[in-house]
Amino acid sequence: MKLLMPLRVPELAPSLGRIIVPRRLLDPWVPLDDIREELATRVLELGGEGRGVEDRARILEVTGRRAWSAAWDHAVRRAGARVADALDAEITRTARQVRMSRRRVRRHVLSNAEKRAIVARLGTGGGAFVAALDELEAAAARVADASVLEKDAHAAWQEALRTVARRLEAAWLALEVEVEEERVRWNPEIEALAKWRPSLWPAIVLWLPLAAALVWLGLILGGYVPAPEWLARQLGF
Repeated sequence: MKLLMPLRVPELAPSLGRIIVPRRLLDPWVPLDDIREELATRVLELGGEGRGVEDRARILEVTGRRAWSAAWDHAVRRAGARVADALDAEITRTARQVRMSRRRVRRHVLSNAEKRAIVARLGTGGGAFVAALDELEAAAARVADASVLEKDAHAAWQEALRTVARRLEAAWLALEVEVEEERVRWNPEIEALAKWRPSLWPAIVLWLPLAAALVWLGLILGGYVPAPEWLARQLGF
């Protein structure tokens, strides 16, 4: 009878590094600490849940690829939505400063396609994380029925979990860099918006005929131009 190796989920906090304890000189222009903390909490919860059960299949499930991917994808979507909201707020504020009409402002706020593109760009730093998930999946398959004699398979699975946590840290740091890049990417458009001025043509088209009529009336009243018969009757000339 094959005696299976008990699965022990390693402590993941040390491998999460700056997801738990950020080290930066300046805060991001968009607040992200609550999203970062939520991501760290979720990963620690996965480790705690894995250590709290004895069923092998359950342990591999809660610490497996799907759980890690869900935590990361959720963080990326939240960060993307936050960046998009910040950009929309900046665009709207700038447009109001130059007295742009609401109809025109709506043309400049981010479209759904642009918001999806932001989320996609924020997730581009997760390539190494995805590769680590592939390794974790392979290690989990090997350890699923490993016996007590196959300690190497167990050690490889534990190391794969730590590696995924380290790659998640790198992916998050890459996301923070990309958030700064989004600000640089949209700055030219916001600066162009700040230089916008309303066109004078509507005012010219509206006021020029009125001004001409007032000048003409002034010339008539001053006796410089004869009044038409219908106007002369109205004015009592």
